Amino acid sequence: MTGNYESLKIENQLCFPLYACAKEVVRRYKPFLDKLDLTYTQYIVMMVMWEKKRVNVKELGERLYLDSGTLTPLLKRLEAKELIKRERSHEDERALDVSITNKGEDLKDLALQVPREMGSCIKLTKEEASTLYNLLYRTLNCVEESMR
Repeated sequence: MTGNYESLKIENQLCFPLYACAKEVVRRYKPFLDKLDLTYTQYIVMMVMWEKKRVNVKELGERLYLDSGTLTPLLKRLEAKELIKRERSHEDERALDVSITNKGEDLKDLALQVPREMGSCIKLTKEEASTLYNLLYRTLNCVEESMR
């Protein structure tokens, strides 16, 4: 390709290495998360639950960039595993809250190994990891701002 079509080359796209990297990193998580009987998306929900203990479904979706069509079945599966409990908010009956169960809390100890194991899969220095982290969050913020 030449001229006007250079912008259509895959190596000239920022979105492609972001997509490929995200897909491959999530793939690397799989064997570690299989030990916890969690998918990657269930794992990130549980990370929020370990931190917050109780959260509104809308807030959870916003925090994880997940829409209700993705989040609802995901939460149902976590509830079936008895890791979380869904219930109507005491403040607003229209809202749904999620709280962590004792079984969900207990899983946190097993999950401690996951970041260490993933760290051994991705050979970045602390400085490189920090730079990448900051650039990715800056990109997320730019995308959010452009959608307002």
